[in-house]
Amino acid sequence: MAYFHLKLTPPRPSFPHDATAEEMAAMQRHAAYWRQNAETGMAIAVGPVFEREGAWGMAIIEVADADAAKAVGDADPVILAGIGFRFDVSPIPSIILRQASAGAPSNS
Repeated sequence: MAYFHLKLTPPRPSFPHDATAEEMAAMQRHAAYWRQNAETGMAIAVGPVFEREGAWGMAIIEVADADAAKAVGDADPVILAGIGFRFDVSPIPSIILRQASAGAPSNS
């Protein structure tokens, strides 16, 4: 398995402050998609990033390879909606992950 960073670029720098109803509906489907990916364990972290130049989305995922990472981005409802969003996929060659809390339930 390998780790990848996905950067979701919105259709314009002013997004989400001036999002249309169609864009907001797509974003709701987008959030549900990534919640599901987090529940399966494939998505490690997902969320918006707000910078002075504008907002964008990020995800860190664990998948088999770069083709699988691209497929995850391509299947995102905001991409499928064809409303101007795009993903950039970058490999993460090494990653340091925090350990589960001592009191957290284990999977064993």
